[in-house]
Amino acid sequence: MSPSRLPVTGRLGKFTWRMLAVVLGGQALVIFFGALVARATALADGADNAQTLLWLGSGLAVLAVIAAGLLRGPLGLPLGWLVQVLTFASAVIVPAMFAVGLIFTGLWVLFLVKGQQVDAMMAARESDADTAR
Repeated sequence: MSPSRLPVTGRLGKFTWRMLAVVLGGQALVIFFGALVARATALADGADNAQTLLWLGSGLAVLAVIAAGLLRGPLGLPLGWLVQVLTFASAVIVPAMFAVGLIFTGLWVLFLVKGQQVDAMMAARESDADTAR
């Protein structure tokens, strides 16, 4: 995997998936709090869909945790990208989630790029150590 491209699928290096799992874990917490805000706002407006909004937001938070757990394999990265997209989509209900999406997607991309660079450096260091023996 070339460190210069931004992958959407595939397996990740050890450092990269650890960093992305941290992003998704934090994002799951913030998404759940956003679900609570959506429920409270719906209740305050007298809407009938308050519980549905809570369940949908909680489901997205659980999806983020599942994606974090699956980052070692080939399904984790696409699920992580899906969480990023759905976080932006949740801004339709809670507009502040757009800012959440910007922040966490920014962290996601940054850690994906930098993580690949670190993994490539670690692989080069291990290769150099093996040839020196």
